[in-house]
Amino acid sequence: MKRVLITGMSGTGKSALVEALTELDFRAVDLGEPEWSESAADGDWIWREERVAELLDAAESEWLFVSGCATNQAKFHDRFDEVVLLSAPTELILQRLASRTSNDYGKRPEEVAEVLGYIETVEPRLRRVADHEIDTSAPLEHVVDLLLELVG
Repeated sequence: MKRVLITGMSGTGKSALVEALTELDFRAVDLGEPEWSESAADGDWIWREERVAELLDAAESEWLFVSGCATNQAKFHDRFDEVVLLSAPTELILQRLASRTSNDYGKRPEEVAEVLGYIETVEPRLRRVADHEIDTSAPLEHVVDLLLELVG
């Protein structure tokens, strides 16, 4: 099984990409969902490590796409064949956060400030470990095609 991590800041399109991959009959899991992630005691968003390890150990299909961004994800980077960073211009990210209906994160001013801080501090670290980067300002269909071309 080929395992692909799709990571990036809130608003870059990770969840939309997982949904599109699922519609194409790929095994794709959004680790941003509560069954896979939680707030740690210090407030950081972390993956539920035991659950994620079980997911990565299971060989249910030829491909496994996993999306998410959490402070403990580096513990799993060696378990992925490819790491793909999704990025977008900051203004587009802010527009997406303000208008999205699937998730309330990014609606409050303090969350917007948090995302802006992560773009400055976390995104460069993700870029250093990524095998590929995709600018998601393109239409979703193009992003899906580019992802599948890059990893497959």
